[in-house]
Amino acid sequence: EQASSWPATCLFGVVDFLLSKLLPLLLLPVGLVLLLLLLGLIRRRRWPVGIAFLLLWLFSTGLVSQMLWQGMEHPWQRRSAGDAPQAAAIVVLSGGRHAAPGAARISEWHDSDRFLAGIDLYRAGRAPRLLFTGGQNPFQAVLAPEGEFYRREAMALGVPVGALESTPPVRNTAEEAIAIRALLPDASPRVLLVTSAFHMHRAQRLFERQGMKVLPFPVDFQARGAWAGSITHDPLMWMPRSKSLEDSSRALRELMGRVVHRSW
Repeated sequence: EQASSWPATCLFGVVDFLLSKLLPLLLLPVGLVLLLLLLGLIRRRRWPVGIAFLLLWLFSTGLVSQMLWQGMEHPWQRRSAGDAPQAAAIVVLSGGRHAAPGAARISEWHDSDRFLAGIDLYRAGRAPRLLFTGGQNPFQAVLAPEGEFYRREAMALGVPVGALESTPPVRNTAEEAIAIRALLPDASPRVLLVTSAFHMHRAQRLFERQGMKVLPFPVDFQARGAWAGSITHDPLMWMPRSKSLEDSSRALRELMGRVVHRSW
């Protein structure tokens, strides 16, 4: 009976993963613009086209995308590993790998900030264990869980094998929290949680619901520090760019994730 239920459970997980990626696209700027243009075409009205143009221009400016990032990353600030508190374990969440073309089948970093911060924290003696999560896209199952890549990289940098561990494959932050909790049998373990600053609020809430005391260590900041100059005084921030549109969409997607998981 258990064996027969496994395919159904696996299929449900894949469908859930797919829907979580596709449905939000309708509410993100590009999806909204396309829906408005379709409405204007069908109803033969100009106002949907005007609103679509305005939305596209606003969300394509660095000013708007930076304001969204500032909201998502508040109140976090970048710290050094030496300033972090002591914990039972350092937990590094998966950040994504890219399958590069070629017969060598080498996967490259999307962003290494999370991994490098985990290494820095371990070297600073903040915790005796360094735990990674096995993020895996079910549509790229040929790639090993991301935590395995992290473990190998950490060992190559001199971290003892006995201090390293990775979870089984996981698809999202909620599964990461459950899998990490299984590796920490203590009643209320203290964990230094390493993830992107914009993702920290949601991750912290989900990990706390699993009975862990979370000590946030946010990295991979997207908002520009005020010490680098005001964004309103930068003329490039007012110009529409495809990169800014992507940034706005990523920030809004994280906002949707917080709403769905009630993780304010």
